[in-house]
Amino acid sequence: MQRRTLVEWGAAWGLLQGGVQAQTLPKNDTTSLRIGLTAVILADQAAFLTRWSDYLGARMGLPVVFVARESYQNILDLLFSDQLDAAWICGYPYILHQSKLQLLATPLFNGKPFYQSYLIGRSRNPPELTGWGDLKQRVLAYSDPLSNSGWLVAQAQMRAAGLKASDLRRTFFAHGHRNVAEAVASGLAQAGCIDGYVWDTMQLQKMAAVAHTSVIWRSDWYAFPPIVARLNDSHPALAELGAALQNMPNDSQGLSLLKALNLSGFAKPDASLFEPIKTLAASVGAVRT
Repeated sequence: MQRRTLVEWGAAWGLLQGGVQAQTLPKNDTTSLRIGLTAVILADQAAFLTRWSDYLGARMGLPVVFVARESYQNILDLLFSDQLDAAWICGYPYILHQSKLQLLATPLFNGKPFYQSYLIGRSRNPPELTGWGDLKQRVLAYSDPLSNSGWLVAQAQMRAAGLKASDLRRTFFAHGHRNVAEAVASGLAQAGCIDGYVWDTMQLQKMAAVAHTSVIWRSDWYAFPPIVARLNDSHPALAELGAALQNMPNDSQGLSLLKALNLSGFAKPDASLFEPIKTLAASVGAVRT
């Protein structure tokens, strides 16, 4: 793995964003449903999103358009400016904006609406790092400043280990969990904060970066990143979207799409599941209780 690997991946994702962005519709348009998301962990990103949008559109009776952006903030900006109708975001931005959002569905990973945060390092024997206390004077890669698993959890763990940002050699945002794995595998960072579901799925798909990284630490379980919409949004298809997602395990095409995502399905939302993330954010001063 070389430094160019991460650059090439970033360029490929940029091309995908450009292709999907071109389909973005004007504000307040109810002739289609626009769903925002950041990078999904698949080799055939564009092809998969086309299959998924066709599937959902056929069941809802109107075109479904996926709009890809690099960061959660980009997605939230579009959602709150009425340029998106729904979005797949993280639990951290959900609790930050909970008063303005409604839950539509929560993905199920291994049959449950939960996932973990991982701290990963390069695969070595013996391991170079064994925990958060070993990060002094190391380079640490975060995923996104609004990511629970890729930033927020790390802030709490660094505080618990008595580490300050100044104790690390450097930190940076890789803008995507797959990019975190690529950064650690290529040596751009000695450690990375990553969504455990993403790392496990990359391992399942035998992606090269995972072969060069290993899990140093696993967090408690947190509510899986949800599908949301603006509170009181009047788009007539939002309820149908939640139902279509929840019904995916009931037919072969839906099961095939879920298998590609390494998900079991989508559950009816439960806002109480996100309370531990709110507590975590409050513990590091990242949100008011």
